[in-house]
Amino acid sequence: MPLMDPETQQQVREIMAAITSPVTLKMFAQDFECDTCSGTRQIIEEVAELSDLVSVEVHDFLADADLAASLGVDKIPAIVVLGEGGRDHGIRFFGIPAGYEFTSLIEAIVLVGTGNSALENSTRKFLGTLQTPLHLQVFVTPTCPYCPPAVMLAHQLAYASDKVTADMVEVTEFPHLGQKYSVMGVPRTVINEHTYLEGAAPEQMLLEKLKAAAQ
Repeated sequence: MPLMDPETQQQVREIMAAITSPVTLKMFAQDFECDTCSGTRQIIEEVAELSDLVSVEVHDFLADADLAASLGVDKIPAIVVLGEGGRDHGIRFFGIPAGYEFTSLIEAIVLVGTGNSALENSTRKFLGTLQTPLHLQVFVTPTCPYCPPAVMLAHQLAYASDKVTADMVEVTEFPHLGQKYSVMGVPRTVINEHTYLEGAAPEQMLLEKLKAAAQ
């Protein structure tokens, strides 16, 4: 049973028509103790069918542990969005990209497949001088309409700088992380473990937090 109805399929097909270079969705999963792995796989496989430039690779989290570790994948389900030639832009999804987060998935694919990022000049200037690696974790739930903009902005930062990695983390699937980072509401962005930003904040507000975390 397809997850997308014909109307949604057509909308996604039209959005992904902008893609000009190959995108690979590298997924890590396992057959046991992972309630959302099969659903995640179905989503990305259905999406990939809508563009000749999008492909899916599925890896066993345990059997391919070295590969997972090399990509910073420490929990599942995980999706790493790779560009042409397998280039890693630091864009990650942990947990099922369902509900509102389906939009974030499509946007990440288009970002990597087109190279079109809408970051402001001040943000690009900061990223160009960045020496400290920054790791952004954007905690979300599938029912949060305010979460995709926060995820998309984080992914744009990762795409624009080799020093930045950005994860969507579906908090209900990883409650221990929700507890660790005191996630009481979503979206909540955690930068390098100790800097926090609540809500779908404007780009300039996030930039100030990035500067603080980099010091």
